[in-house]
Amino acid sequence: MRLNFLQPCAQASALVALIMCGEMQPLHAQQEVQTQEPMFDPEAPMADMPDFGVEWPDLEKMPELSEDEALETPGAPGTSEVPAAVDIAGERRYGVRVDGLDKIESHLMHARFKELSTLEQGKGKPANAAQIDRRAREDEELLETLMRSSGYYDARVDTKVEVEANGHVLVVLTVEPGEVYRFTDVDVRGIDQAGDKAEALRDAFKVTENDPVDADKVLAGEAALRQKIGREGFPFAKVSEPEVVVDHEDRTATLVLNVEPGAPRKFGKVTVANDDVFSARHIQRIGRFKPGDPYDSADIDDLRRALIATGLVSSAKVQPVPGATPDTVDVAVAIEPAPPRTIAGELGYGTGEGARLEASWQHRNFLKPEGAVTVRGVVGTQEQLISVQFRRNNFMKRDRVLNAQVAAQHEERDAYEARTFTISGNIERQSNLVFQKKWTWSIGAEMLASDERDTVGPDATPRRRTFFIGALPGTLGYDSTDNLLDPTKGFRLSGRVSPELSFQDGTFGYVKTQIDGSIYHPVSDRIVLAGRTRLGTIYGVESDRIAPSRRFYAGGGGSVRGYGYQSIGPRDGNNDPIGGKSLIEFSLEARVRFGNFGVVPFVDAGNISTGTLPDIGKLRVGAGIGARYYTSFGPIRIDVGTPLNPQPGDAKIAVYVSLGQAF
Repeated sequence: MRLNFLQPCAQASALVALIMCGEMQPLHAQQEVQTQEPMFDPEAPMADMPDFGVEWPDLEKMPELSEDEALETPGAPGTSEVPAAVDIAGERRYGVRVDGLDKIESHLMHARFKELSTLEQGKGKPANAAQIDRRAREDEELLETLMRSSGYYDARVDTKVEVEANGHVLVVLTVEPGEVYRFTDVDVRGIDQAGDKAEALRDAFKVTENDPVDADKVLAGEAALRQKIGREGFPFAKVSEPEVVVDHEDRTATLVLNVEPGAPRKFGKVTVANDDVFSARHIQRIGRFKPGDPYDSADIDDLRRALIATGLVSSAKVQPVPGATPDTVDVAVAIEPAPPRTIAGELGYGTGEGARLEASWQHRNFLKPEGAVTVRGVVGTQEQLISVQFRRNNFMKRDRVLNAQVAAQHEERDAYEARTFTISGNIERQSNLVFQKKWTWSIGAEMLASDERDTVGPDATPRRRTFFIGALPGTLGYDSTDNLLDPTKGFRLSGRVSPELSFQDGTFGYVKTQIDGSIYHPVSDRIVLAGRTRLGTIYGVESDRIAPSRRFYAGGGGSVRGYGYQSIGPRDGNNDPIGGKSLIEFSLEARVRFGNFGVVPFVDAGNISTGTLPDIGKLRVGAGIGARYYTSFGPIRIDVGTPLNPQPGDAKIAVYVSLGQAF
């Protein structure tokens, strides 16, 4: 019997199509194939139910039974000898058991049966005897089809219904798998035309002689071969559907797969049908290939994803087409534009930080190509801000971003009050939700003018100073985690260095540095342990000469929970924090997840010092518990913490609400 593994089946995966489209769909038979018993016909007379001990009644001639009248059946093996009452027309719940699957080599058989079984889908719901019978017949056929897909062509499935003395109904499907059929010959024809790539292509199709006639393995081998042949430079290769000929007498099979690799090619040019969004030149810049590079189908897939990741494309069709010369392949791109404008908002609250509402308007292609303009505003109990930002993605090179920003901000904290005007810009390489990168970096410049008020001396005498500051900040980060928003394994390490020059009662300079690290370790499928540390120092100037808004602070939802925002560290005569030159923080939490919800017990510690090095002996410790609701765009968190060794004036409870994990 010749079998085609890839007959179409609407709305089904390759595997489900293989299973549900009928025994891998024979093209022709070498021997007579016995027909399957037809599915249950609701108009036909009902067949006998095994082990019920009665024949199906003629419902038209059957008198109505009172609640006390019933049919009886002998007790099933292993149950009480007392006969059990059975109401054929009545509805009852039933159980399902499958025996014999442990005899076969496939570990996925039981899971697939449970997913597709009509008995399993109706288990626990009331059903009458006719419904149970119909479902049992369907599941017999399902099991036989699943067995054949794993190479057990002689498999037999028997069904019986056991009725226990307490009236409980158990449907038992017993599988006798028989002998597994194996391939005696596997012939991948035409692969030698690939020249020196032939061996690599042959190795990709991992079906060999003496392997079981397993549909999963054949389909996986075909998919791997199709992928490999595209990655090895053959854009127009043809791979036929595998043909399997089964010999039932010898319990063997042969497999033939025809391959036409064609000629290997190199990348030519990029063409675009509609350049309203991107020009062909910009698309070429986004691609990870250059004209003359060997063709690789992975570069085509990568370009398609990168175009979608810009946010300016709703759909992208990227396909190879014959190039100008026989050894080249051009890349034809067709783009459907996405709406370029976005309005966004964010609402948060933190003890000591107060409420905060942020809103923004963005046009992602205001200056083509990919020149986004964002207007952002913040209104809060302690912060107000208005800013205009320009951001050009893929600036001169893939993954490189150019940023420029103008902002006016007013902050009113316990430590200081500042009115600041800032002009800044940088070039960076950052991660995004589509392409999470291991290495990120940025380098830029910043100029600001800030009018700031704080206090001085033991009497907390108010003072007002104006600072003019220039800075050259740079960052470098490494990320090995598995998820940008909600990591469950790996670690992150980043550093920031900012040489700064300040003009206030003379000119002086200093260097501000900070190192952040975090690690994530899965204890089980539901529990992740997460730890974080942060170290910072300012070198080259006394703490009091640094603008209050440029000092280090600790405490709050993203720092040491249990304490108010920026409340940790030295304080003035009014018991308000004054910040410092050095910082140290630690955090440890257990993220326990239950479906879309989770709980997070945590312990945080940290301190601020006026010296160059932090004082680890005076750590402030906070502890608490958080709740998480996991959404498609990240977890929503609520943390409640308390200080374990508070300073005078610290609240006993602090609450934080925001989007995303604490770190």
